Amino acid sequence: MNERTTRTRRRGDELIKAIHDAALEEVVAVGAGRLTMDGIARRAATPRSTLYRRWSDPIEVLLDALYHQHPVEEPTPGATDLRGDLIRSLRLMVEWAFSPAGRAVSAILTDPKSVALMSEALFERVFASRGGTFTRTVLQYYADRGHFPAALLTPVVADIGEALVTKHLIDAGAPSDDYLAAIVDQAILPAIGLRPGP
Repeated sequence: MNERTTRTRRRGDELIKAIHDAALEEVVAVGAGRLTMDGIARRAATPRSTLYRRWSDPIEVLLDALYHQHPVEEPTPGATDLRGDLIRSLRLMVEWAFSPAGRAVSAILTDPKSVALMSEALFERVFASRGGTFTRTVLQYYADRGHFPAALLTPVVADIGEALVTKHLIDAGAPSDDYLAAIVDQAILPAIGLRPGP
């Protein structure tokens, strides 16, 4: 089977995923400012014209890839385990940080040219469209159901967990589950007026 045959047989979701994966790999390799349709198409082993049928430019391909590969925490039905849901949301963030999408976002946010080009669209079209950051999804879910006053869910409080995880990732690598639990017990829960867990 040659490359031409392989290209013609990919369709639908399989082809879209290949293009998304290629965009994430390409931005890590070259940065958002040097991202091109040619580079993405080459990595995806598909004609450039295939990309133009769906997207207008390489940044649009990248944003679409990041949107579809950004995980969303699903809180416990019935809102019965705030502490556990917060810990799971931080664990999900750690797993995402080491995924292709997480590495792509890290490459974007640590490159001044990429930040200038993409930061606003990244937050509006990926993070906000997917429910915000990881712990915010959980905290909003529980606040809406009266588990703590919604007024306490300020932007600072919503960012505490992600900020501490990001610092640990930079300083020492992936945090342990015990460290994630400590973030919840010592920082997030007290900030919304609740006693820490065991």
